[in-house]
Amino acid sequence: MAEVVIIGAGAAGLMAATTAAKRGLETIVLERNARCGRKLLITGKGRCNVTNTADTDKMFSNIVTNSRFLYSALNSYGPQDICDFLTEASVPIKFERGGRVFPESDRSIDIVNALVETAQSSGASIITRKRVKKILVDDSCVCGVELTTGEKIDCQSVIVCTGGVSYSSTGSTGDGYRIAEDLGHSIVDPRPALIPIVLSEEYINSLEGVSLRNVTLELRHKKKTIFKDIGELVFTSDGISGPLALTASSYMKKEISEYNLIIDLKPALDFDKLNKRIVNDFEMFSNKQFKNALNDLLIKKLIPIFIELSEIDETKPANQITRIERERFVSLIKEWILSPIQLSPIEQAIVTSGGVSVKQVNPKTMESKLVQGLHFAGEVLDVDALTGGYNLTIAFATGHAAGAHCLNF
Repeated sequence: MAEVVIIGAGAAGLMAATTAAKRGLETIVLERNARCGRKLLITGKGRCNVTNTADTDKMFSNIVTNSRFLYSALNSYGPQDICDFLTEASVPIKFERGGRVFPESDRSIDIVNALVETAQSSGASIITRKRVKKILVDDSCVCGVELTTGEKIDCQSVIVCTGGVSYSSTGSTGDGYRIAEDLGHSIVDPRPALIPIVLSEEYINSLEGVSLRNVTLELRHKKKTIFKDIGELVFTSDGISGPLALTASSYMKKEISEYNLIIDLKPALDFDKLNKRIVNDFEMFSNKQFKNALNDLLIKKLIPIFIELSEIDETKPANQITRIERERFVSLIKEWILSPIQLSPIEQAIVTSGGVSVKQVNPKTMESKLVQGLHFAGEVLDVDALTGGYNLTIAFATGHAAGAHCLNF
């Protein structure tokens, strides 16, 4: 018997547990894995970008899906509250570019340990290797949970913090969607977010491992610019990854074939300045063949690709290239168009877009509008944001909201 049962011991679940237990509620956390916070352990490449110090406007501009739904939760428990929580838990933090906040140790395990220890010291019980089959309801009110073992735990409130379906090896296998749907909730189809993009161009595999820094990536949907930013790209065996690509993927919510990606390899130079630069290069290498006159302009692996795209004879002397050919080449560098055909499998996504429809959830309390005593928090909800600590901020904020308002009938 418990007053509150929390399903899932990730960021949202552990924050909900601490908040509920501090209110004096008898709180049990059920975690299907042998240990807590498995996904937290791999976030930020094991460093755990725990939040972001962005102001309100920037915070909400970085939330891609249902930002308005999160207004109350984030204003009640935001980045400063998270930093204060970690300070009180004796986890030194540091601030990096773009407002990103990390543990000073660069060890995600320190964040997990702090969350677990704080939840337990607040009075919450954490039980691992326990998987919930369904939530028990009587007259549209929560009355308990049933485990896959057949065991039942009576309770008055349940907070579902099971995550999405990305990184399924960490235990995020969509249990929360199934549980919510069984109780009548609508599930927005889960799709990958913050994930590599697969491209149709056959030559992409020759660029695997190539990293481009300080380039601009633009995402267009039917000629309309949806996203544009400068940063880093990394080529994979079948597409692109890196911060720019991952961010762009979160905006690709329609048919993938309707999008184009445009890379500007020289964003610091406009068309005219780049044209003059290439004129100077061709004068400097006037007696060399076209293929040998590009070493100062492009990295080695890009040269054969851009020669082919330009349709200029690679053996043509640099001083014989026409103005039209040169300007076409400049246009290629300023607007290298790539065609996405799909996103990588959802299991590889950093976060899941989609989930429990927020139309059926109270934005202040995270309580279901269909079942009294049922709350949702974290990635199980249809909310997601860009990289930079924003998704964990959402997890903590929604977890805190659910823990603060459960059993407030």
